[in-house]
Amino acid sequence: MNTTARTLSIAAVAAFASLGAQANDLYGTDFEASFQSTRTRAEVRAEAAQAVTQFKNFVVESKAAPSTLDRASVREQAVQAARLRQIAVGNRS
Repeated sequence: MNTTARTLSIAAVAAFASLGAQANDLYGTDFEASFQSTRTRAEVRAEAAQAVTQFKNFVVESKAAPSTLDRASVREQAVQAARLRQIAVGNRS
């Protein structure tokens, strides 16, 4: 390979690299930065809350049986289970 061909190939690689480095500005990747919203956050949240009910498998009512235990007894059982090392601790998979 002579020096002219080598110089031309290096120049071509450099040209392609410089075009690739400028691709961010060429293809509009900065579109989100210039976007101005016309709605408030509260409006969007209200619309999202209304749309949740239209999702498939959305259940408003729970058919679970009511609990017969009170908070104190559950806490007492948890303390006892922790003392007996029946509760897993750490990252186990």
